[in-house]
Amino acid sequence: MPLISAAADTSTTGWAIGYTAAIVVVLVVVALVVPILLLARSIGTQAKAIDDSLTESVHNTAALKELTTTIEHAEVIVAGLERGRTRLGG
Repeated sequence: MPLISAAADTSTTGWAIGYTAAIVVVLVVVALVVPILLLARSIGTQAKAIDDSLTESVHNTAALKELTTTIEHAEVIVAGLERGRTRLGG
């Protein structure tokens, strides 16, 4: 009978070691994954803020596409002023 109980103890010990090892592996994986997930969340939040800022920048600088037209009109106005000054003797 003692031989059977020794075999049963060995079998149970193997299971206990296996479960303990599995739990340790799971805890290590969780310890490594949780900071990565927190960092990913932080990056996502910052990315949203950056995207909002870029959208606002596009809105605020939309009028710059008409800058060439403004420069052309200013050149016409300056040329007209120079002609007027020349005619008045100035």
